[in-house]
Amino acid sequence: MARPDKAAAVAELVEDFKSADATVVTEYRGLTVTSIKALRRSLGADTKYKVAKNTLVKIAAKEAGVEVDEALLSGPTAVAFVKGDSVAAAKSLKNFQKENPFLVIKGGFYEGKAVTPAEIMQLANLESREVLLAKLAGAMKGSLAKAARIFDALRIKLEAEQGAPAPVAEAVVEAPAAEAVAPEVVAEVAEVPAAEATEASTETEEKE
Repeated sequence: MARPDKAAAVAELVEDFKSADATVVTEYRGLTVTSIKALRRSLGADTKYKVAKNTLVKIAAKEAGVEVDEALLSGPTAVAFVKGDSVAAAKSLKNFQKENPFLVIKGGFYEGKAVTPAEIMQLANLESREVLLAKLAGAMKGSLAKAARIFDALRIKLEAEQGAPAPVAEAVVEAPAAEAVAPEVVAEVAEVPAAEATEASTETEEKE
């Protein structure tokens, strides 16, 4: 590899180490190109599965401040740089390894600490972020529903003990028909001339 190409490759690996949430070092000896492509697809767009020379990985890791055990860098090496859900990536590697035993998981880094293959498998056995969020949402929904039922029960109890006043709208609707003034009477009163109204008042006073 020419020096400019080597420098560019190292710089890219340095950035990958720095930006990854987790890193898994693997050996892909025996895997076909088709199998590697399938693994990349299973890991998703947020994870880079990159084949690289051991010397370049070692240099890049050192520049990124990551101490990689030299025992991990033997044989043909490919590194999975995980961004996002590390549990989902670990599950993908584990499932792929079941069907493709040529894939060897050597170790890696998770949350800034070195992890062994066994620890990566334990990580794969955890529930993914999506599942945990779904369970959390379900628990919150259940809690809110329970709280609503409690408040409703308290409201009903208070109304039963104190008696809730009927709404104004209902009182008007339920008023007896006899107490209501007929629209025809209102119209007749409005149409009485002022003079007739005065005479009626005078006659009433004389009678008294």
